[in-house]
Amino acid sequence: MDSQTSKSSQPSQSPQPSHTFQVDLRGLVDLLSHHLYSSPRVYLRELLQNAVDAITARRAEQPDAPARVRLYAEAGSLRVEDTGIGLTEADVHSLLATIGRSSKRAEGLEAARSDFLGQFGIGLLACFVVAERIRVVSRSARTPDALPVEWTASDDGSYTVRTLAPEARPEPGTTVHLVARAGAGEWLAPERVLTLARDFGSLLPYDVRVGEEAVTDLPAPWDRSYVSPAGRRVALARHCHELFGFTPLDSIELDVPLAGIRGVAYVLPSAVSPAQRATHRVHLKGMLLTERAEQLLPDWAFFVRCVLDTDSLRPTASRESLYEDETLAAVREALGERIRSWLTGLAAGDPERLAAFLSVHHLGVKSLARHDKDMLRTMLPWLPFETTDGRLSLEEFAQRHAVVHFTRTVEEYRQVAPIASAQGVGVINGGYTYDSELVEALPSVRPGTVVAELDADTVTAHLDAVDPVEELALSGFLAAARAKLDSVQCDIVLRAFHPLSVPALHLDDRSARHEQARAEAEEQADDLWAGILGSLRGSAPRARLVLNHLNPLVRRIASLGDAELIGTAVESLYGQALLMAQRPLRPADTALLNRAFLGLLEWATHGETPHGDPSHGDPSHGESAHGEDGR
Repeated sequence: MDSQTSKSSQPSQSPQPSHTFQVDLRGLVDLLSHHLYSSPRVYLRELLQNAVDAITARRAEQPDAPARVRLYAEAGSLRVEDTGIGLTEADVHSLLATIGRSSKRAEGLEAARSDFLGQFGIGLLACFVVAERIRVVSRSARTPDALPVEWTASDDGSYTVRTLAPEARPEPGTTVHLVARAGAGEWLAPERVLTLARDFGSLLPYDVRVGEEAVTDLPAPWDRSYVSPAGRRVALARHCHELFGFTPLDSIELDVPLAGIRGVAYVLPSAVSPAQRATHRVHLKGMLLTERAEQLLPDWAFFVRCVLDTDSLRPTASRESLYEDETLAAVREALGERIRSWLTGLAAGDPERLAAFLSVHHLGVKSLARHDKDMLRTMLPWLPFETTDGRLSLEEFAQRHAVVHFTRTVEEYRQVAPIASAQGVGVINGGYTYDSELVEALPSVRPGTVVAELDADTVTAHLDAVDPVEELALSGFLAAARAKLDSVQCDIVLRAFHPLSVPALHLDDRSARHEQARAEAEEQADDLWAGILGSLRGSAPRARLVLNHLNPLVRRIASLGDAELIGTAVESLYGQALLMAQRPLRPADTALLNRAFLGLLEWATHGETPHGDPSHGDPSHGESAHGEDGR
């Protein structure tokens, strides 16, 4: 009883009727035009693709079959004829009227599928982007006795099929007729059709014409024979200008047989940002796939633009970009190796061309050399760096200096470069993109090289100490100066250094700047955060203002008897040193500069100096008197 009750309560297991999806063709076309394809122009690529694939299929069975594609454009209509494999009535029902089914899946063609351009079965559907009606007349080459068949479709999703008399299509092949939809007539205009056909099909392997105008232009520029290497460079430069609109610095052959790639990379004539992704022109089996391929080359090769033909890369469904897979990764590495070999070849055999290239694109090579020790070793004599000895290569700089000092920022370099140079200390500006990384990598490719980051302590250590007796005599002045700059977290150091014209040098390092930022944040924080920030107080040295004891102005300030005037003068020296170092000013620094400037103006407008010595109010008198001290 319980068992029967249990069974009766189970849901029925009888088969349910199945249903098929209903496709709104107009909605699908809208989806294609707004989301899959970037422009209506792709309709012509699809027409050419179908025609070329049909010819390829026929030649697989009949190698001597004619290979022609003809396009005839008139106002508001287009006719495309090919000598391809053609279709039977059964093929028409099975292929043209079934969305998503490719003719390459038809019996007998699957094995040769890799030879075809189309892979996704979208086919003529793309033509509805510009046409309201499509008419196809086709005759099969596989079934000679089959009559021509006509397929007519509208963008509302309806279609008709009928057989025609033999004279409607005497020879095997297919003719496609398009009638433009409202507002899309321009896409079927003769001039536009010719332009699109040449853009998409210039490298196609068959005879393609728009009316009497040839579309194909074979062999490709990189496959042609030239009388000399110079003639080849000139011809490729002309091709680059026609294609991309610039005359290249040089051209790089891209011949990678294992990847099925032939083409050329053109070197840009002006510098570009590494962040700017270069776009490349890729043909797939002769048909233009995309003009905006971004992932074709390694990131470091941003200084070239490529045009190539491939039979190995896989397109996305829209056929407007490349599918990221292992094949593309291998091709990217192979093309990068080709460009790398070109650079190595220039270094070995054509230093003038290499120098011209590096004067524009050294950043790209530096980016490569960061991760490629062989490239860094090869480029050591060539890559330019800003140094205290001028613009030199790392190799030349390392030959001049036992220790290769460098700074990590441009600001630090600006601080120390004049002083370090005068003291005989060589410094490389590592503040530019990739430079500090390459300097630090120098010992790995040049054994025995000593590399050291230049900090404030190193600079101070290279400056001459002042005689202890003289420094003791100036202790009052130094104490007043230190007290004045304590509010901006800066110490005072007295040294003697060249050039004499520099009265003061502002030195700090990243740890000192970090401590300054922490102290400023602590001052502005509430009690809770002030306590937390206070607990983070570090022991890093503060910034320092190094006063030049050899400078006449510093000596005159040190001889002043007025503590307030000394403080104002020291604040002025501090501000001037900051400006010379091109450091960004903090609010406290700006306030100090304003205060010092106004203080000096007030002092200069008095009739006599605060301590009654008229000589201090006469600049020319003071210069003469203290010029003796300076000597």
